[in-house]
Parts: sequence; C-alpha cells; structure tokens
Amino acid sequence: MRDLVVKDNALINASYNLDLVEQRLILLAIVEARESGRGINANDPLEVHADSYINQFGVHRNTAYQALKEACKDLFARQFSYQEKKANGNTRNVMSRWVSQIAYNDNEATVDLIFAPAVVPFITRLEEQFTKYELQQVSSLSSAYAIRLYELLIQWRSAGKTPIIELQEFRKKLGVLDNEYLRMAHLKERVLELSIIQINKHTDICVTYEQHKRGRSISGFSFGFKQKKKDSLPLVDRDPNVLDFFTKMTDAQRHMFANKLSKLPEMGRYSEGTESYPQFALRIAEMLQDPDRIKELYPYLKKWDICHQRKRTP
Repeated sequence: MRDLVVKDNALINASYNLDLVEQRLILLAIVEARESGRGINANDPLEVHADSYINQFGVHRNTAYQALKEACKDLFARQFSYQEKKANGNTRNVMSRWVSQIAYNDNEATVDLIFAPAVVPFITRLEEQFTKYELQQVSSLSSAYAIRLYELLIQWRSAGKTPIIELQEFRKKLGVLDNEYLRMAHLKERVLELSIIQINKHTDICVTYEQHKRGRSISGFSFGFKQKKKDSLPLVDRDPNVLDFFTKMTDAQRHMFANKLSKLPEMGRYSEGTESYPQFALRIAEMLQDPDRIKELYPYLKKWDICHQRKRTP
C-alpha cells in the first residue's frame, strides 16, 4: 500500500507558512505514525529517517542531511492559526506551534519530533471531516505553494470545483506572507501559475482557474479540476472465478472487503472528500452489489491476492 497522508480539513484550511522541506518533513511524520501503527500524541516522538526523505523526494543524500538540519531549527519556531466555535457560539482565534519538540540526530541522520497538542487531534480525528491523498502525489512538487494548493483542491474532489476564494484568504491559505508578491502579476506567475503547472504535471488531477474581479481589480480565484484517467487492467487479466465470488458473497463478506477498500489510497477518486472512513466503506459496500461496479473495482480488489482471502473467508 502506498503511503497515505490524512489531515483534518480544519488544519488544511489553517493559515500558516511552511517552506518546502518543512512541509515534506511533517508529511513524512504523519505517514510514519500511520504506517508504524504508533499513532500521534503529544508525548512520544516520531522518527523520520533521512533515507525516507531521500527516497520519497529524490534528493541527494548530502542535500537531504543539510536540509533536515535546517528544517529542525526553523520548524520549531513555526506557527499556524485557525478558528473554532466555543460552546456559547463565539469564535475563538487560536494560534499554535506545529511541534513542541524537535531534534536532529547527527550520527543516525534522523529527526525526532513531537507534534504540539493542538495539532494532534487535527491529524488523528479521522471520524470527522478529512482529506486523504497519497504522499506520492506531492513527492515531485518542488513548490511549497503547489503542495498547499493541491491539499486545498482535493477537499472538493467530489465536486471537481471550488467556490470563489477571496484574494486575502487565498494568500493566507497558501502561506504567502503579507510582504510577499504584492503585485498581482508576481503572485500569479510565481505562486498561482507555477503551482498549477506542477500539479498538472506531477499529480493525479488537472487544474484550471478563473479570476474574479470587483471593478478593475482581481478579488479572488476559483478552481476547476478533473481526475486524470487511470489505465484499467485488460479484460484478459481478470479472473472470472474471483468476479464470480464477489457477485455471490454474503453481506458480511461484502462489508469486510468494503472496509479494506476504503483504506486504499487509490480509492480516493471515489471518495466524497469529507466523508469518514466508515461512511466511505458503506458506499463501497453498496457498489459491491453491482456486478459492473465489481468489475470496475477489480484492480483494487486484486491487490490482496483475493483468491487467498476467499479461502479464509467463511
């Protein structure tokens, strides 16, 4: 299974500014917590190996060592902000650091970090609104703005378009500082259009944008995007016995496989974007009642050696 990053949409919508290495380090830490099964809390450090950074992002070893050392220094000082509703209905403006502790281990070429208490529930609270995507999708993005824009867009994957994002909100969401790219031409060239070029080239979506004006001035942007088509397996590669098994499986078996499918990164194209894993699994279970949808999902089902699975399934 490919590395999967899951973040609460509140965190993705938060206003913050991280450079490219810092964003990559945080994404690797999230993946490490998920893949190791240790989870994320505010007490135990997560370990990210320089080798993981090198392999995932294709950088030179010496470059990775130096970049991670510098990222440790800067990430400790980074802050982000978000809003939440209090019990009385009032809005609470919160500021937090990303990490409460971080260290680079020279001899081991590893980073140990502990996420700040305010960050932990955002990353681990998967029962509520979340966005998930494969780390591979952003591995080739060399712009921190491109990573941020990709994260923002895939929240709207089911709709394929975003509402209008006001200019100041757009700058904050992408982490553009108040004193950066004040001229619209520079903002479009060095942030917006650069990000779209990279996203269209390296990720699983193709993006277009529209600018909106008040009078003669640009006041905001909206985005439309489509999922790139994935090549399906040829019909000759499909095992008719396996397909026959799925058309005849019990409800218990159908829900079991649906639960497994809901965790696959590749299934993100079918996600509604803000639904929980259990909700997604229920929709998949309904899909598995349709023989045509079973054939469509067969490439994902095949990932587990289904013939072996079916022998163990009562």
